[in-house]
Amino acid sequence: MDYRTLGRSGLKVSSLSVGTATFGGDGLWGDADLQEAQRQIDLCLDHGVNLIDTANVYSKTVSETIIGEALTHGRRDRVLLATKVRFPVGDGPNDRGLSRYHIIRACEDSLRRLKTDVIDLYQVHEWDGQTPLEETLEALDTLVKQGKVRYIGCSNYSAWHMMKALGISEHRNYQRFVSQQIHYTLQAREAEYELIPLGLDQGVSVLVWSPLGGGWLSGKYTRNSKPDDGRQVRGFREPPINDWDALWDIVDVINDVAKAHGVSGAQVSLAWLLSKPIVASVIIGGRTTGQFEDNLRAAALKLTADDLARLDAVSQPRLIYPYWHQGFTASDRLGPADLSLHAPYLKA
Repeated sequence: MDYRTLGRSGLKVSSLSVGTATFGGDGLWGDADLQEAQRQIDLCLDHGVNLIDTANVYSKTVSETIIGEALTHGRRDRVLLATKVRFPVGDGPNDRGLSRYHIIRACEDSLRRLKTDVIDLYQVHEWDGQTPLEETLEALDTLVKQGKVRYIGCSNYSAWHMMKALGISEHRNYQRFVSQQIHYTLQAREAEYELIPLGLDQGVSVLVWSPLGGGWLSGKYTRNSKPDDGRQVRGFREPPINDWDALWDIVDVINDVAKAHGVSGAQVSLAWLLSKPIVASVIIGGRTTGQFEDNLRAAALKLTADDLARLDAVSQPRLIYPYWHQGFTASDRLGPADLSLHAPYLKA
């Protein structure tokens, strides 16, 4: 396991981290009880994982409760805890969003469920266009000053949302986001247009959620072998697949590379993400301990330059405006953050 610096901080996080959406679930994502969650956490700790990611809405707060129970007998001192706030946790008008009221109340509730005095990384789970960013950031800054939170991050923000937040933090001397938790996979590379260059330029690391695209990039499913059950066939909409032929073309290359290395397709998909310098940690999960064991092996998989080139080529998105125009007219004046997007197209 290697450890990577989280944004403009001194905090080191493991390149793989524990995803806990399956803890206490109703079967759609998973239904790990306390005993199974304990096994999975211990397995990850034994492999050097030091970050556990959850959210107050996972399994309607049950995930946090299970984690709090599981981190006994000295385990809490071995891990960094990350959780999130934004989505509804009740039926009241203030039981959602990113107001000062909801953030502080939700944080205190999460601390109680997690049985801890401090949350290491507190993340806003989604944009709230009805609350001034100044209020949201002031509330997060207050929690840091109170010692209830150590670092803050955002999730599912657009680039202008995040840049505005960073500007406010700088102007008002508030704590700034050190991380952005985003969906980024071989099938979903939209983040490369704005979020990845912004993160490189502003020092905001990436944490990746659903790195296997809800299972589609695990290599288990191909154009000739579809799942019979599970969230993929129960109408779950994340991630959206807009071009099935393109997905299966990607999976074909994933499985070719996996066969050459004698590993699973899931490990190849995860290793591709780990090759990206902006990625601080990839959040892995699984219905079973066996799936965790397989995913953890990705930390040791080193893809060759040819492997990466094949995976990049089959999954490369088309340039949208204004990037195709920049490629035509500004290629002589592009900086390092620009080139994180433009470099492959300039070589073509």
